[in-house]
Amino acid sequence: MSDKKPDQVVYNEDEGRYDAALKPYATDVGAPSITIPDTVAWKNTNVHKVNKQVKAKYDELKAQYDVLMEQFEYNNLVYNAKFTFEPIVGETYHLYRNSNEEPFLSIIAPTECSFDHLGTFRLNADKMWERL
Repeated sequence: MSDKKPDQVVYNEDEGRYDAALKPYATDVGAPSITIPDTVAWKNTNVHKVNKQVKAKYDELKAQYDVLMEQFEYNNLVYNAKFTFEPIVGETYHLYRNSNEEPFLSIIAPTECSFDHLGTFRLNADKMWERL
């Protein structure tokens, strides 16, 4: 039976020597106790912050997507309308609906006619229609 050492003595039985000085932590009886820090509050705070950042970025991307889809709808509407001229970049055009419920593009202002006015658009340099 081997000699049992007191708890305050750091003796490595596998190597048969005292190795208190080799430990990465304090081994003296008067050393502060080793406690595991409570990280739950830190995690919860940071998870909340990250979630807010992700939601803000999501809302920003969704707003950009909504604007892009609105531009797509306008461009789809205007490009599918009837017109017998080549639109000029930078000029303003008016979209109307005729008696057959078909959209058509015109240079005539809404104050000068009695058609059902759907919107006023300008063709930009990227060949995209901007609603005015």
